[in-house]
Amino acid sequence: MTKRSAKRFMREGTLDAEQYQPDAKVRRLNVHVGGGWSPMNGNGSHANEDRDQSYVKTIKPKSEGQAALMSAIDEKNLVLALGPAGTGKTYLAIAKAVEALEAGKVGRIVLSRPAVEAGESIGFLPGDMEDKLAPYLRPLYDALTDRLSMKRVKALMQEGLIEIAPVGYMRGRTLNNAFVVIDEAQNCTYTQLKMLLTRLGWNSTMIVTGDPAQSDLLPGISGLADVANRFEAVETIKVVRLKDTDIVRHPLVAQMLGVL
Repeated sequence: MTKRSAKRFMREGTLDAEQYQPDAKVRRLNVHVGGGWSPMNGNGSHANEDRDQSYVKTIKPKSEGQAALMSAIDEKNLVLALGPAGTGKTYLAIAKAVEALEAGKVGRIVLSRPAVEAGESIGFLPGDMEDKLAPYLRPLYDALTDRLSMKRVKALMQEGLIEIAPVGYMRGRTLNNAFVVIDEAQNCTYTQLKMLLTRLGWNSTMIVTGDPAQSDLLPGISGLADVANRFEAVETIKVVRLKDTDIVRHPLVAQMLGVL
């Protein structure tokens, strides 16, 4: 509404209908995205409909590796999910955690991630401890809000049913009746992983995710590959190794990882 129309409305109590007609000079974006890539069918002919299906309450695996990971989480109390970026390691782990919490199988969800910068120093961040750690823990919030509404995530966090903490604050704890997800474990040292793995308590499930080939630590410091190799011989622990064929992001991700 223009200033002239507003004055007329205040004076006469009438509106100018022309002010609400479409303006031919304004360029409007076409929201139809036909022809784009879709993770469901790959051709994009029904991309909008297919993307809506990815937010259903019960998730479904999109590859054999993801099916093996979901089966391992249901059967074992400790699972290591190793694989390249885009294979759904973190998303599936958090989706299973939310599913277990809503079903009453566990009393809380504990998510942990090392606060390690990805190859560049961002300096000192302003704010209190939560503000400083927020950029490092953002991927976990994204996965949570994809499965739950932002309002519900905040409510569950206030009640203590969902906890997100950096690795450094996990020492000395015993996590009973909890679903624990350790994300980006390739940025943990062998000592840190040993500390985290021994936090597992009664009636708890722990999922450790990471890609040993993408560690942000100095060469030889990451302990994820060593821990996974040692656990291969333990029958009560499952190590799931996802491959490039399990990547569900844009097909270019798999092609890039194949040559980088």
